[in-house]
Amino acid sequence: MYQFNFQPVFGNLDLLLYGAWLTVRLSLMAMVLGLIVSVLGAVAKTSGIRPLRWLTDVYVEVIRNTPFLVQIFFIFFGLPAAGISMSPNTAALVALVVNVGAYGTEIIRTGIESIPRGQIEAGRALGLSPVQIFRHVVMIPALRNIYPSLTSQFIYLMLTSSVVSIISANDLASAGADLNARTFASFEIYLVLTILYFLLALGFSTMFGAIRRVFFTYPASR
Repeated sequence: MYQFNFQPVFGNLDLLLYGAWLTVRLSLMAMVLGLIVSVLGAVAKTSGIRPLRWLTDVYVEVIRNTPFLVQIFFIFFGLPAAGISMSPNTAALVALVVNVGAYGTEIIRTGIESIPRGQIEAGRALGLSPVQIFRHVVMIPALRNIYPSLTSQFIYLMLTSSVVSIISANDLASAGADLNARTFASFEIYLVLTILYFLLALGFSTMFGAIRRVFFTYPASR
């Protein structure tokens, strides 16, 4: 009979909690930068500039139709051949931003195209500038429409970040692998890692829910 032994886990819980913090920090940075890339990509895809739309289409299709593992290997191992070297943590961040940016581009594009043309014309009739129209008439309602899909993609990003440990980037999965190499308590360690990732996903879901209630339920709640 297998004898459970959680002592190696509880004795090094600080290491796992620090790894969880690194995962949170990496994920939040990737979410913020990925959102910026997504908005720029969506604007490019909905613009009338054909070369810009074509380049964005190529970027989105390449990223969405290749494995994330291959993408991170290309960034960390392939780019140095072209003279672009990055630390493991930087390469992990770039890979996550590039990946979520492609998926987010399509999500935000869908939201932008869901805005009725009449609302944009009404904004012009009121004398709003193009920037004001994009911000107040297009972007905010679009984000309200696609917020659940976008935040689900962000949570998936956080869970996907565990893959970056394969290039020795510092995160929760990397901390678990290091601890397992020292203690060989595989079952106990990865059971605790599963629980920690679940709690992180639940925490992000709660945070996104609070943001939605504060910023995206008005004026619908009135």
